[in-house]
Amino acid sequence: MISVIMRISARTVRGNISMLATNYLICLLLGAFYAGFHLLPVRSAGFSVTAAMGAFNGILYLAGFMLLQHNTRKNGLVLSSVFMKLGLLVPIVLSVFLFAEIPTGMQCIGFVLAVGAIIMINYEKGTSFSGSKLPLVLLLLAGGSADAMSKVFEVYGPAVHADLFLFYTFVSAFLLCIVLILRKKERPDKYALLFGALISIPNFFSAKFLLMALNHLPAVIVYPTFSVATILVVTLAGVCLFKEKLRKLQWTALALILAALILLNI
Repeated sequence: MISVIMRISARTVRGNISMLATNYLICLLLGAFYAGFHLLPVRSAGFSVTAAMGAFNGILYLAGFMLLQHNTRKNGLVLSSVFMKLGLLVPIVLSVFLFAEIPTGMQCIGFVLAVGAIIMINYEKGTSFSGSKLPLVLLLLAGGSADAMSKVFEVYGPAVHADLFLFYTFVSAFLLCIVLILRKKERPDKYALLFGALISIPNFFSAKFLLMALNHLPAVIVYPTFSVATILVVTLAGVCLFKEKLRKLQWTALALILAALILLNI
C-alpha cells in the first residue's frame, strides 16, 4: 500500500519531506494511542532502553529515505532498488550469528531464491550494475538496520513497551523531518499533507505487524517473507492498477518469489 500510494503521489506532491513529516506525525499519534498515552513511564523497567532504541530507529528510518533519494539521483533507480531490498541481509545475518536462529535447509534455499528474485525483478537489459559503491552500501546498511531494530527490540526490549518503541521511533523521525523542512525552507502543500496522511496508516501497521510477527516466528522466516511478499503485491498492483507490462524475466522472478515463500515457511 505504501509503494502504491507513493507512486500515485509522485504526480502531484512537490514536498517529499513534508509528506514524510505528516506521515510520521500521524504514526506517532497512533503509537501514542496504542500505548494508552502513557508515554513517559520513567519508573517502568526498560523504559530508557525502549526510548533509546526507538529514537535510534527513527534516525535509521529517515537516513534510509535520504540515502534512497541520493542513490536514485547518483546511481539510478535500478541499483538503488536492488540495494534497498537486499537490506534484508542485515537482519538475517544478525539473527543467525547474534541470536543463533539457524534456518533449515529448505529455508536456506528459499532465502537464496528470494535474493535472486529481488535482483531479477529489478534487472533491466543494458543496465550496468556498477556505480558509486559507498552510498549504495550505506543504503543497504541503513535500510537493513532499520528493519533489524525490530528484532533487536524483540530480544532486548520489554514486550509491554512495543507500542512505545514505535512511538519514539516516529517521534525521532518526525523531529528530524521538521529540521530538514526548516533547513530547506520547504513549504508543505495540500497534496503533501494528504498523501502523508494516506501513507501513515499502512506505514504504522506494517511496523506494528512486523514486531508482532517477530514475537511468534524466527527472523530468518519473517524478513525474507516480508520483503519478497511485498515485491509480489507491488508488482501485481503495477500490472492490475497501472497496466504495466512485465518481461519474461520478471514473470520468472515472480514464480521464484512464490517458490521462496513456500520454502521459507516449511
